[in-house]
Amino acid sequence: MNKRTKTTLRRWCLYGWTLAKWTMAASAIGVVCGLIGTMFHFGVHEVTAFRGTHPWVLYLLPLAGFVIVSFYKLTETDGLGTDDIIDAVHEGKRLPILLLPAIFFGTVLTHLCGGSAGREGAALQMGGTIGQCMGRTFRLDDRDLRVATLAGMAAFFSALFGTPLAATVFAIMVISIGVLYHVALYPSLLAALVAYGVSVRLGVEPTRFTVAVPDQSVGMFVRVAALGVLCALVSILFCKLMHGAGHLMKRIKNPWLRVICGGFAVIALTWVFGTDYNGAGMDIVTRAIEQETVAVPWAFLLKLVFTAVTLAAGFKGGEVVPSFFVGAAFGCFMGGLLGLPAGFGGAIGLVAVFCGAVNCPVASVLLSVELFGSAGAPYFAVACALSYLLSGYCGLYSSQTILYSKLRAEFINVRTHE
Repeated sequence: MNKRTKTTLRRWCLYGWTLAKWTMAASAIGVVCGLIGTMFHFGVHEVTAFRGTHPWVLYLLPLAGFVIVSFYKLTETDGLGTDDIIDAVHEGKRLPILLLPAIFFGTVLTHLCGGSAGREGAALQMGGTIGQCMGRTFRLDDRDLRVATLAGMAAFFSALFGTPLAATVFAIMVISIGVLYHVALYPSLLAALVAYGVSVRLGVEPTRFTVAVPDQSVGMFVRVAALGVLCALVSILFCKLMHGAGHLMKRIKNPWLRVICGGFAVIALTWVFGTDYNGAGMDIVTRAIEQETVAVPWAFLLKLVFTAVTLAAGFKGGEVVPSFFVGAAFGCFMGGLLGLPAGFGGAIGLVAVFCGAVNCPVASVLLSVELFGSAGAPYFAVACALSYLLSGYCGLYSSQTILYSKLRAEFINVRTHE
């Protein structure tokens, strides 16, 4: 056997080993994320239903915040969040396994007592932690641990929302905007598909909406483009208010006092504006898209304020589902003014505000296809492209890196602005 043949054989053995390694590791990550993701989904669903029939639990929100902060202190995970998951990919930062029960417990308790928060922050944190932990179990090296972290993020997101394609591309894009982590494509996709299969088999219904897509015309594209531009502005407002509230609340140095004050603030807001803005609010999203109604034109602003206060105070959850609420409510109202069907405007708003907030246009278009079907993909693509371009360098995640300029073909390598 000559030298060239030996080299070729070694190369193909390496490919085969890599395929086998990631097939085993990603499948295991997918199964674990699917199982825990299913438990988390039903946990949030059940406590939300309980709060609906027992509205008095809202008054336990300050106590719940006290318990959440104490649990984070006890598990030594205080201060850890989605930005630390991103840093685990950028820098190889080690994630403590106790972050998993901390964010699980904290998010469920937040939803039980009426805090305004989503699920994806917990999904990314739990998924990334599981992925890295499973990677260490498989004795992966530092670089492969980062890929395993991405696979876990994609898997948990997929288990919760039933969107494996969007979850995969979101995980490998959200870390560094302008670069796809192609090496993580197969592990992340396989883990996402396995987690999705596990969650569906265990009874989790994928998130889907029924929306009537208008026929394509120049006038309709112009209206969608106008809504996309406005959604970019809403996404900037969303990010600015979320970060601003965080900085403002940190002036209260004591974390227990901070979360208690935040709890009372949410209670006061609920007294004044009602319960539509507590919890994740997916029922309001469905109403805006499928029934074409919102309670008040400024519902998106109220959800934004409720969420900013909740998360800045120290309660747990995520910002993506609230961004769905903000986008759907804004799009439903503004789309009607622009001459779009209100429900279709809500769908455009949901995806475009999400895109502007997370800077992931390709993942956002795939999300639109999985949530609403492929018929409106050109419309959603236009709205996402404009929202991405015009949202500037704002972003929900301060550890997110934007490698290439949005204005010209130029390498810039900056962090998103708060």
